[in-house]
Amino acid sequence: MKNFARMTGAAIAALLIGGSVASATEITFYYPIAVGGPITKIVDGYAAEFTKAHPDITVKPVYTGSYQDSVVKAMTAAKAGSAPDLAVLLSTDMFSLIDDDLIVPIDTLATSADDKAWIKAFYPAFMENSQSEGHSWGIPFQRSTIVQYWNKDLFKAAGLDPDRAPGSWDEMVSFGKKLTKKDESGNVSQWGIEIPSSGFPYWLFQALTTQNGAILANDTGTKVAFNDPKVIEAAQFFADLGQKYQVMPKGIIEWGTTPKDFFEGKTAMMWTTTGNLTNVKKNAKFAFGVAPLPTKVRGGSPTGGGNIYIFKGKDKAKQQAALAFARFLTTPEKAADWGMATGYIAVRPDAWQTEAMKSYATDFPPAAVARDQLKEAVAELSTHDNQRVTKTLNDALQAVLTGAKPAKQALDQAQAEATRILKPYQK
Repeated sequence: MKNFARMTGAAIAALLIGGSVASATEITFYYPIAVGGPITKIVDGYAAEFTKAHPDITVKPVYTGSYQDSVVKAMTAAKAGSAPDLAVLLSTDMFSLIDDDLIVPIDTLATSADDKAWIKAFYPAFMENSQSEGHSWGIPFQRSTIVQYWNKDLFKAAGLDPDRAPGSWDEMVSFGKKLTKKDESGNVSQWGIEIPSSGFPYWLFQALTTQNGAILANDTGTKVAFNDPKVIEAAQFFADLGQKYQVMPKGIIEWGTTPKDFFEGKTAMMWTTTGNLTNVKKNAKFAFGVAPLPTKVRGGSPTGGGNIYIFKGKDKAKQQAALAFARFLTTPEKAADWGMATGYIAVRPDAWQTEAMKSYATDFPPAAVARDQLKEAVAELSTHDNQRVTKTLNDALQAVLTGAKPAKQALDQAQAEATRILKPYQK
């Protein structure tokens, strides 16, 4: 009888477990990073914490490589009928994902008063790359601006104020001349500044065009202004930093090695994402500063980074589970935690009012620089058929920086090609 009772209990437990499995919802979450490393541990931890709070939902993180790899994998999977339920992809992928009919307007899922308040909780500068045609298509998650980092020890050695970064283009050049060192043979042992130009040079370049008063694209992503005289002037200045003023290496500067050059004292200043802040804090063996970018006719930087998108699918339970996970990842507490762990900007103002973030920003003031720069930030360049359009600008910039073409010629050609690509989208 005792064995029967035990077997019956086990059977009931099995049925209950089986019933639980049958009713559980598993969602797939694409995240743009290679497998392994500290970031995947954080994401895995968030997924586990969410499931603990929502036992009927299991989150399966899938690490999909770079942003470029991730959007290709997500679009390929979606077109094959196996889309992720949600993914972190570039905010600039929005128009392409809409055009291919792959994502859901999040405001059509998030319809309660609480949901609507959640959508309104983010910094407006980040929502510029998240909304179109009256809908919110992406939710800011790991977002950034470009900031300048400087080595205080090298500034002091050059006779500069170690506590002040250049505030204008003219100062950037004059500081750079004092900081650039050459040996007796004329070989440079230390550059004044490095602004990366490989991979996606348009993003760093957009900081220069913003400071020079130009806007690269309209807000519907159908027209660009690549050969605006202010854009041409910015491109010429970008090239002149290496070719005329000789305060920056000539040609293409690799994105990935710029922080390493900064750590090794090969450059005294660098422009890069605030997403590198934790990396710099951990690896710089010298006193360093973080400042907003210098001004020309104005200050400012494009925003950057990734949004959360929810993909289309027939399973409404999965879409609601994906929405619940997106909301979990962007609570004030999680936004603060993610910002402190990575260096990205905590994406909503109330995250900065959490006790953890207030304490962090007090102890480490550089954490607030990128946030404070948001008041002058502009939307990152984003258009329909975005990868082809930005490639025309990237190619033009590389031609200018290597001296292969004059700035006006290169940007006139980029404008003509981008206009041809965008013509079908101009209603």
